[in-house]
Amino acid sequence: MKNLMNKNLVSPLGHIETILPYLFRTVKGISATRERVDTPDGDFIDIDWVHVPNSRKLLVLSHGLEGKSDQAYILGMAKYFSQRGWNVCAWNYRSCSGEINRLPRFYHSGDIDDLDFVIRHALKVKNIEQVSLVGFSLGGNITLKYLGDRAKSIPKEITSSCVFSVPCHLSSGARTIGEAVNKIYEQNFLFTMKKKIIQKRRVGQLKELDLKKVLLAKNIIQFDNLVTGPLHGFLNAAHYYKECSSIFSLPKVRIPTKIVNALNDPILSPQCYPHEQVENNPLLELKTPVFGGHVGFMGLNLKNEYISEQKAYEFLESHCLKISINKAG
Repeated sequence: MKNLMNKNLVSPLGHIETILPYLFRTVKGISATRERVDTPDGDFIDIDWVHVPNSRKLLVLSHGLEGKSDQAYILGMAKYFSQRGWNVCAWNYRSCSGEINRLPRFYHSGDIDDLDFVIRHALKVKNIEQVSLVGFSLGGNITLKYLGDRAKSIPKEITSSCVFSVPCHLSSGARTIGEAVNKIYEQNFLFTMKKKIIQKRRVGQLKELDLKKVLLAKNIIQFDNLVTGPLHGFLNAAHYYKECSSIFSLPKVRIPTKIVNALNDPILSPQCYPHEQVENNPLLELKTPVFGGHVGFMGLNLKNEYISEQKAYEFLESHCLKISINKAG
């Protein structure tokens, strides 16, 4: 009850901490090289690289719903780590890089195949000894599901992960973002997703969809019922949420993983704070700071560095050092 009470008390500030960084944060002093990689099924994924000479460490960044690799929270994390000796790979989900993807499908909250493909591609083209994963929101859910469901087969180079603002219980998260107080977020997501449907229809794709119904979808659940679920092999939204919620994958995670979900996150439901799952898996750590909003975690230092970047680096670098020390010993 204590966590829920705090979450309700600070929810107005949670909206401020969510919206201000999204609208006003800029990250300068970092440049990335884009690589387009063709996927085995005939599509493509665009990856932004920040190369650090002679570094054997790699950070893989996964963005949130309808995000992309050049958003401030991705660039901030990439800059923080690259300045401290890490290569960075920030990938764009299909349709998110600024160019619509080739296939009818898009991406979804359980799209672990594409994350695995990106990681294995990175290991082929870079001489990497240690890989760490960072995911935000939907990207955090993908990361956790990947680490749990693929625990026995992930590349041995993956050593740790840190995720932020994770809607790990998708059905309750979808209901929460549909609440009146959160309509500004939901309608923003719906606008860009519907726009992509129109783009695909113009090139002759998704003719089987009832375009009128899709465009009239009032919330995320309706959209997922009509598009996301059926398009990606699920019966409906409920089936999609059940199969792709990372909370069910947490018991299987086998690398050190830190989950950071702020109590004043306006988008997360109470079920998205997986206390029980973390207590039963010693490799998991859950932090629930009072402040942070959704993918906010604003910092106050003069370098424009955010709390999320500092906390992720401390956690992931410490595990890299432990592994290096053990190898040397």
